[in-house]
Amino acid sequence: MRHEVLLVLGVSLAASAIWSLLRLVERLTRGVPLAQQTAAMNVSRTPDRPWLDLAYQLTGILLALVPVLLALHLLNRRPGGAVRLIGLDPRTTDLLSGAGLAALIGLPGLGLYVAARYLGISVTIAPANLAAVWWAVPVLILAAAQNAILEEVVGVGYLLTRLRELGWRPAAAVATHALLRGSYHLYQGLGGFLGNAVMGAVFALFYLRFRRVMPLVVAHTLIDVVAFVGYGLFREEADAALASLLDWLPSR
Repeated sequence: MRHEVLLVLGVSLAASAIWSLLRLVERLTRGVPLAQQTAAMNVSRTPDRPWLDLAYQLTGILLALVPVLLALHLLNRRPGGAVRLIGLDPRTTDLLSGAGLAALIGLPGLGLYVAARYLGISVTIAPANLAAVWWAVPVLILAAAQNAILEEVVGVGYLLTRLRELGWRPAAAVATHALLRGSYHLYQGLGGFLGNAVMGAVFALFYLRFRRVMPLVVAHTLIDVVAFVGYGLFREEADAALASLLDWLPSR
């Protein structure tokens, strides 16, 4: 089972963590302050050929979900099926609890991002950089859902279930998940690591208490939809607001 966990993470979140660490090292050795660098997400691959760009975006989203299917397949060997085992079956209460979690994480997370930018330990995050095409918003919503499903099903539902079966204590499992979630966000800088590690700890504690991953998927999707779509529609206003806020803060 230990080998299984390592292999599943090795083709998904742990692989992202390794690439993210290398990306951080590359940023720190550029000779340019971290605060003056930008992490661009959801980037157009072929902006001059929108139909091909759409194919790239959809293919990336679908392939990123393969590790989710693998994790569910492996968990499905247990009685009752994987979906019910980790609480991925939808319930009406998941929307309310998911929205509450999104507010609990999203608002403080925004403040932490501003603080990290102010301290110079985070890059500027540009969440949406697709060309001005009709399918940009739907693709951004799908990308948000894909991130949520991958990270919560594999990183929380699958990982914490397997760690419990391996006899890990809850505190160790929560710490491991928080470290993993923070690690694959290192490309954003140390601020991204800390913020996502805190989010990981909160989500892991919620899962251990209620054994349901669907509210986490809802919360994560809502957070990313607001970030991706909001930035995509109001990029200039968001950048100006952040710049004004940083200028207002006292010089360090």
